Amino acid sequence: MSVAGSPGAAATPPAPAAGMPAAPAATGLADNVACALCYSLGLITGVLFLVLAPYNQNKNIRFHAFQCIFYCIAAIALWFVFHFIAIITGGWALILLPVFWLIDLGLFVVWLVLIIKAYQNQKFVLPIIGPLAEQQA
Repeated sequence: MSVAGSPGAAATPPAPAAGMPAAPAATGLADNVACALCYSLGLITGVLFLVLAPYNQNKNIRFHAFQCIFYCIAAIALWFVFHFIAIITGGWALILLPVFWLIDLGLFVVWLVLIIKAYQNQKFVLPIIGPLAEQQA
């Protein structure tokens, strides 16, 4: 018979409550925090989490890193297309400026949603680039 304080007693850690973040990995970051951080600085953190050894082994973190990279590339390409349109239209650029602001605001909102969903351990798959990220992960 073993007593709670004796060396023979098996100590089991308490189970995490529902809605609590995942337990920290061996690296000190919980998976949900690492997934959210993939989006924090765009291409930089997306590539960084693909290169760092403990994180590039996790399929969920790899998915978010690839989705971040593909999202940033798509956003940059969209930015170049609309600014090219503004340059070639000349005087129409002032009329198109509110449209560009709305597109920029939409891209920012999607970026925030990606961070929040990743932090909540939810896999939010974007159309077109999400399945590409799943294939790469």
